[in-house]
Amino acid sequence: MTMLLKRVRIHSYEMGLHFHDGEFRGLLGEGRHWFFDPLGKVRVEVVSQRSPWLVHEQLDTIVKSGALADRAVVLDLNDNQRALVWINGRFSHVLPPGLYAYWTGQKDVRIEVVETDGVRFEHKDLAVIAQATKVDALLDVCRVEQNRVGVLFYDGRYVDTLKPGLYAFWKRTAHAWLVEVDMRETIVELGGQEIMTADKVTLRLNTTVTYRVADAHRVVTATVDLRQAVYREGQLALRAAVGTRELDAFLADKDALGRQIEEMLHARAEELGVEIVSVGIRDVILPGDMKELMNRVTEAKKAAEANLIARREETAAMRSQANTAKLLETNPTLMRLRELEVLEKVATNSKMNVVLGEKGLAERVVNLL
Repeated sequence: MTMLLKRVRIHSYEMGLHFHDGEFRGLLGEGRHWFFDPLGKVRVEVVSQRSPWLVHEQLDTIVKSGALADRAVVLDLNDNQRALVWINGRFSHVLPPGLYAYWTGQKDVRIEVVETDGVRFEHKDLAVIAQATKVDALLDVCRVEQNRVGVLFYDGRYVDTLKPGLYAFWKRTAHAWLVEVDMRETIVELGGQEIMTADKVTLRLNTTVTYRVADAHRVVTATVDLRQAVYREGQLALRAAVGTRELDAFLADKDALGRQIEEMLHARAEELGVEIVSVGIRDVILPGDMKELMNRVTEAKKAAEANLIARREETAAMRSQANTAKLLETNPTLMRLRELEVLEKVATNSKMNVVLGEKGLAERVVNLL
């Protein structure tokens, strides 16, 4: 008799799936269950509700029977739907299209169904969802860093320019492509440029071009390598500007050359989606013989300037002496005082004998020490 009976024990956290001859017959709750099974056609599969997701090859049959109505949450997602699963208040995973069932007896299960008509996925808890395991199977998650923007394309078509932040896009709906563009000022060095001036002097110049992005969409679509494009355009503008100037004019006003290059780059920079902030001539390196010649010219100019200053000083001194002589000539008393000043200075530094003679005073000799 015992061979004809089958006993099944179901615990409080378990559920039994009852099958007879391969057909689903119902659910078995907590307790002991006996079955008369002389032909061995009864099968009971015991599943744990601690793992709330019910996975079974005959799930569609189980769902259609209605046995799960009060015991589980059933989802049937179409191609344009996805589901966010929260278990006990914590995000668990994302579900693709398909049929699903979650037990509700042991754990608190919350399901949020979202439509994927739009490629971009937006949610108030996106930061939490993005950190879940295996979420990358259904979502492309990316972050636009500070001081950058993201240029967004769907299937090669420009959609929007995104500010810094976290973004997610559904896979298998459209190909989402996000390109980050740095919005900070960037410096391009044009180093070691050998250029000939209008008077056939070869110079080596080191120049800097500073730019910043004005239109991120245009930057992404106009060129493959923005930095290389700015370098090339700056190089061409530098050669064109220096080639029209003579050496002396160039050295006299290097800032004017920078302004001219900046103006020449303006139209091309606008096409590339950038704004030229400044152009500066950092170093000018002359050929060895030209450098020596320039030093000689500078030395000659300085010598001429020093000679001119000396002549001006001599002329001023002579003019002053002439004025003094004229004043002494017209004033004998002042002339006499001047003589006495000279005598006093001489007597201070040496021993001198002075003889004064005037109307009988010639015999009088005064010894001045």
